[in-house]
Amino acid sequence: MPHQCTYCSKVFPDASEELLKGCSCGGRFFYYIRQEKYEELKNEAKAMIVELEKADVQKIEKDIRELTGLTEEPDKPVILDLESIRVISPGKFEIDIVNLFYKKKPVIYKLSEGKYIIDLASSLYKLHGDKDEMIDSFDENEKIQDEEISENNNNEKFENIIGEQ
Repeated sequence: MPHQCTYCSKVFPDASEELLKGCSCGGRFFYYIRQEKYEELKNEAKAMIVELEKADVQKIEKDIRELTGLTEEPDKPVILDLESIRVISPGKFEIDIVNLFYKKKPVIYKLSEGKYIIDLASSLYKLHGDKDEMIDSFDENEKIQDEEISENNNNEKFENIIGEQ
């Protein structure tokens, strides 16, 4: 009779030590899973797992090394630690100071596994430097876009007037 951790979803066999001491993730609550359901889930998981061919693995590794800039050291392991701020719970955060202040990286919030928020405004601010300068450039771009839109509207009105005559 297996049990599943409610926090990390690890499955433990009946009478496991983790059921008494708690899961390695810190969770202390477990769901009971019927043996038939457990076997069914295991079979579904095996069917979903796809083995990648060696060529695919090498291509993925090459692409990741190019993206991270580790092409000159092919034997060095690649660690993809993306988030600069990890949201643990409302009001509680883990902050990676090095990534947060690195000029070429945007601020990335990790909400949960696979869910991230990327703060584009902060990365633009880091690229432009001066906040007032960045706001002025945004205002200038908006004015140019507004002028182009009004010019296009005037041309359409003019074409409609000529077409009616």
